[in-house]
Amino acid sequence: MMLSASPGLPKGEKEQQEAIEHIDEVQNEIDRLNEQASEEILKVEQKYNKLCQPFFQKRSELIAKIPNFWVTTFVNHPQVSALLGEEDEEALHYLTRVEVTEFKDIKSGYRIDFYFDENPYFENKVLSKEFHLNESGDLSSKSTEIKWKSGKDLTKRSSQTQNKASRKRQHEEPESFFTWFTDHSDAGADELGEVIKDDIWPNPLQYYLNDDEEEEGLEDIDEEGDEDEGEEDDDEGEGEEGEEDEGEDD
Repeated sequence: MMLSASPGLPKGEKEQQEAIEHIDEVQNEIDRLNEQASEEILKVEQKYNKLCQPFFQKRSELIAKIPNFWVTTFVNHPQVSALLGEEDEEALHYLTRVEVTEFKDIKSGYRIDFYFDENPYFENKVLSKEFHLNESGDLSSKSTEIKWKSGKDLTKRSSQTQNKASRKRQHEEPESFFTWFTDHSDAGADELGEVIKDDIWPNPLQYYLNDDEEEEGLEDIDEEGDEDEGEEDDDEGEGEEGEEDEGEDD
């Protein structure tokens, strides 16, 4: 954007106008460099995303040796756990592997794959959800159609449970985690996809271990509490002995 000083302006205003024009020129250079930096950063991300793939594969192989790794990871994550009902957790016990794949150019989108063992809920071995960013910057999504077994559709059961719960209690069960696979209303506001891709996938182990750390913290608190109670008992005992001594003196 080029600005030009209007002729016939007083000297002070003319100087200000010229300064604004120069600021605009400098800003254009800053914007050009920022755009260039974004392109360079994207190239670096593409390079290291490719280098990480063998390590992601090795990690998945090791995770497969740990029973219930992914359901534990999701339950321990504060944002994901808020979306899980009891039956969702039961279904997720059959989840054996999660994979996040960013498209080759990275900027156009990504896919999340959930691999399941044979289970009583649905026929699918893999459930996937993809996010695509078009040239105008709008994000859209598509996903696998879940082939529910008879009477096991958790998305329908969730809505029925909520209708009953709303009449009986204040705290409703959350919508089923699996409704996420059918919700494409606003892909740009899909927080769960972003959480899995940007928070859980880079280091799922930290959330898997979170439960053990919390238990250790609670044990430490309990031990401190026991020590405090012991000190209080000692203080009370000393006080009673003092009172008895005073009575004997009388």
